[in-house]
Formats: sequence, C-alpha cells, structure tokens
Amino acid sequence: MLSVASVETAQNPAEPSPPLVLPTNEHVFVSKLPAIPIPNDVPLHTYCFQNASLYPDRTCLLVGSTGQSYSFAQTHLICRKVAAGLSALGVRKGDVIMVLLQNSPEFVFTFMAASILGAVVTTANPFCTSKEIFKQFNASRSKLIVTHSQYVEKLRQGGPVLGEDFTVVTVDGPVPDGCLHFSALSEADERDLPAAVEIQAEDAVALPFSSGTTGLPKGVVLTHGSLIASVAQQVDGENPNLHLRPDDVVLCVLPLFHIYSLNSVLLCSLRAGAAVLLMHKFEIGSLLQLIQRHRVSVAAVVPPLVLALAKNPMVDSFDLSSIRLVLSGAAPLGKELEAALLTRLPQAVFGQVRQKDEAAGEVPVAFVVPSKGSQLTEEAIKEFISKQVVFYKRLHKVYFVHAIPKSPAGKILRKDLRAKLAALPSST
Repeated sequence: MLSVASVETAQNPAEPSPPLVLPTNEHVFVSKLPAIPIPNDVPLHTYCFQNASLYPDRTCLLVGSTGQSYSFAQTHLICRKVAAGLSALGVRKGDVIMVLLQNSPEFVFTFMAASILGAVVTTANPFCTSKEIFKQFNASRSKLIVTHSQYVEKLRQGGPVLGEDFTVVTVDGPVPDGCLHFSALSEADERDLPAAVEIQAEDAVALPFSSGTTGLPKGVVLTHGSLIASVAQQVDGENPNLHLRPDDVVLCVLPLFHIYSLNSVLLCSLRAGAAVLLMHKFEIGSLLQLIQRHRVSVAAVVPPLVLALAKNPMVDSFDLSSIRLVLSGAAPLGKELEAALLTRLPQAVFGQVRQKDEAAGEVPVAFVVPSKGSQLTEEAIKEFISKQVVFYKRLHKVYFVHAIPKSPAGKILRKDLRAKLAALPSST
C-alpha cells in the first residue's frame, strides 16, 4: 500500500494522540515467502534507473503516435538534461511543478527530472477547466507548468498572470507568447546540474489530486519511500505481484496523471527494464494497431477498455496473441465481462488489482431541492454545471426532490440517495 497523507491540515488540531502501541510478536504474521528488500537510502529516480546501465540500448519509451523511441540510456540522459534546465529556471528542492500533459515522453522526462532535483510534481488533467486547474495550482503552490500549447489559453484565464506569477513550458509548437519551449530544458547541459541533492525517503516527490467524487479534490503527498515501496512489491523479489519482464512491452494508454498508470505502468516498467508504449488518448482502432505492431505483452486497462476489447468486432481483425497479461483496476469487473475478454485473449492471464452506465461504469447525477415557485429546469442545471467542470463530470441526469437526506450531524446521506436511484426504473 502507498503511504499517503492529505496536504490539508486542520485549522484547530485536537490534542495529540497517545503513542501507538505496536502488537507483540505473537500477533505478527510473517509470509512464508522471502521478504522484499525495500531500499530506504536512495531516491525514486535512482531506484527506477538502478539497472539501466545493464541494458543502455534497450527500448525504454515508445511513442505510439509517431513511432519515435528512446533507449534507457537516452531516457536517463534527457531526464538529467531536463533537471539541469529546470534548475536554471530556479526550481529547487521542495518546489512544485505542475505537469499538465497527456501521455508523452515529456511527462516522463519532467517527472524524473523533478525527482533528481528533490522537487515535487503535481499531476493534473489537461481536460479540466481553467477554474479546476488553478484550484489545484494554488492548493499545490506550483511555480511552473509544463503543458501542451493547445492548453495555454486556459492558463491565461486564471487569476495568476502567465509569465509574471508563473512560468509555462510547452512541449510542442508553435510556442505561445510568454512561454518557453521544452527544448530549453531538454537541450540543457547535464553537467550544469547542481551537486546531488540530499533526498530522504520521507521527502515528497509527487502530489496527485483525488478525483473529487465525494467532495472537493484533495492533494495526496507521495514520498520517495512510499512509491519505492509500492513499486518494489509489484516488481521486485522472488514473487512480485506483476511479474514484469525485461522483454515486455507495456501498454500505457491510461493517463499518467492518475496514480494507477504512473505507479503500476511507468515506474514499475522503468524499474523492471520493460518498454513503455505511450498513447496520448484511447481510440480502439489505433490501440489495436499498436498492440499488433509493437507486440504488446502487458495491457493495463480499466473496465471501459475491457468492454471495448471484449465486445468490439474490430478486435477480430487484429493479432493480439502477444498479450500475456491483462491488468484491470479502478473498478470491479463482472464475471461475464471477464469471461468475454478471455475468450478474445485465451493466452492471457487476467488480474483485477453506483448508478451504472454500460460504457462509463458510473455517471454523475444531481439531486436538487427547488425553491418555492422556482422555474428551474433540468437542462438549465446541466448547462450551468457543464461550464464549471471537465466533460466527464457533466451531469447525466437531474432529479428534483423535496429534501436531501441528512444525518443528525448534517452530513448528506449518500447511501440513501443511492437507494433512491436503485429504486427507480432502469429507463431513468
């Protein structure tokens, strides 16, 4: 499990908790398998690239849209160059960089470069609205944003002033006014890197934000030690959870700004010496072509992708026999869907690490108590919300009710609302 902590702190902290009393040895159960060595004396970037010198020419990153590839030696070098470039821009240990990118090699370079400097990356969804982006930007106290040029206009709509209050680096062209191109980082001289920064296991390296399904999004502090421990249990030791191999090609279509893909796909693959195939967005035809062309052996997916692989007739036109392992997370799968997938991929091992929707799994709905005499309509509410949130958070349905169920303490009883949904006819 990851060691996590909310970045929010109580304004009026309670009295200190009593010391934690650990159980005696008679209550400690130890696995029969050998313990996994988890280093606590190296930072994340060192741990991930620890074995890279053994296979410098092996492919590390593959870019699905262009076919460009980077070896482990090239990837490691560019990460160091980008670290030198960030240092020249004033990034220091503890500073926060917002990575507002779809899956791309620049995401990898920036994340690992920040680790080298002892800086922290807050990963953000580029499809979010300007308001959502700057909520995270301000909460994380970011000082620099790395993004695609197409999203820069969003960054001009926030409160902070681009070019004055924060720096923007774009990974593609043409470079918008007031921004820097990523080459200013990737072409820096790695010899200009400052002396090695002293990094402890408890130092933060990543600050992803929760999706906000049960409240406002919250920052989650991930340390060098917690991510190393998580990766180690997945790919190190005699009986790792994932069994990644150096000859694997691992599909990376899930967004790296989410922890599932960042941790179990990117970091685990770097550590294991496997190649990562980067797709910047999901499209079933392109996905199938890339799996066939690059002989993808490990596919990390979520239920909607499993549904596409299991049900889409296009799948029968492609050779997917290279896939040996399918990982599905984020939500449970039914036995029927799992069986349908394995019918399509009989050679693969499959593992699974609300108001339901066949394609999306769950969709947002709203319960509204209208004021007396109000002429408010469902469409007006949907239109208002659509301007405030990213597209996948837009309302699917609005239900007008007389009251919102609450506990005696005033907390909304979501379980009662779910029960109302469950009692409605399926056509609603």
